[in-house]
Amino acid sequence: MKNKVVLGMSGGVDSSVAAYLLKSQGYEVTGLFMKNWDDDPSCPQTADFEDVLRVAEELDIPCHSINFASEYKDLVFKSFLEDLKKGLTPNPDILCNKYIKFDVFYHYAKTLGADFIATGHYAQVGSLGTLIKGADPLKDQSYFLHQVDKSVFKEVLFPIGHMEKTAVRTLAKELKLSTATKKDSTGICFIGKRDFKEFTAGYLGYQKGAMVCINTKKRVGQHQGAAFYTLGQRKGLGIGGEGEAWFVVDKDMETNTLFVAQGEDHPGLYHSCLTAHDLNLLVDIKDLPKKLTAKIRYRQEDQSCELIEISETCFTLKFDNPQKAITMGQSCVLYDGTVCLGGGTIVKRF
Repeated sequence: MKNKVVLGMSGGVDSSVAAYLLKSQGYEVTGLFMKNWDDDPSCPQTADFEDVLRVAEELDIPCHSINFASEYKDLVFKSFLEDLKKGLTPNPDILCNKYIKFDVFYHYAKTLGADFIATGHYAQVGSLGTLIKGADPLKDQSYFLHQVDKSVFKEVLFPIGHMEKTAVRTLAKELKLSTATKKDSTGICFIGKRDFKEFTAGYLGYQKGAMVCINTKKRVGQHQGAAFYTLGQRKGLGIGGEGEAWFVVDKDMETNTLFVAQGEDHPGLYHSCLTAHDLNLLVDIKDLPKKLTAKIRYRQEDQSCELIEISETCFTLKFDNPQKAITMGQSCVLYDGTVCLGGGTIVKRF
């Protein structure tokens, strides 16, 4: 009897090729399109589902849609807004993987009799259920998967994780899949092509305040709401005058003040240590090396560091070299070579 796989299909080339590979490997494949946002002219879900249906027909696999919009709003979107209000810079894609794709979707797939779930992520699973980086260093998505419950990975397939993106595109063209030349989606899915400030202002409201030079303590401009800016941000500050470019170096949400400084080498932008909470470990804590590497943002090169302190819920580490714009609310993800060890949400830098 064939193993049954329920594949999350997004309407993109990655999940399309994943579907082909799974079927060619002898799995009984069912495609599932997850609708995670209510109907909105800026959200291309209708067109994406049409692409899913076309690919499913081309590959002769069954496919249907399921609405997880309510779960997404409760588990992802509400948390996103709450973090913004606190002045943090949240990453909803990480929460979506943790709560929707590898929890809600996983359990739904099990009700369909799935032996495995699969997605088009660029990641791999080791023989013991360890999470391993995708083979393409430019597309590796293990960073976004570090909060998933480690027990789930034993029942997860990443069919394209061993491939480079160019090879995925080439195979899709050879197969003449309708998504072969479709552009990759970018940005936050529920915002789409809308302006970030304009969208979030509809939920948070604008609270203008002072931009203050962290050196002179003098007001140098006005911001549109501290929640809409992230540490290290350069664009959109609207501060004129002579000298080097201005950067956001800190926030005070109680006074609604944005602290800025000139020059990308300003010491206020750099810190050597951080503390992260909401730790999710993908290996046993006793197996963690003291010297390892970490990323504080997606696509950053691995940075050498040392674990100073770790518990079941949080950790503190020190980088060999100071890091630019360590940002509260973002994730710090730990690695030992190509193995993703887990990670947590940055709450402090020093």
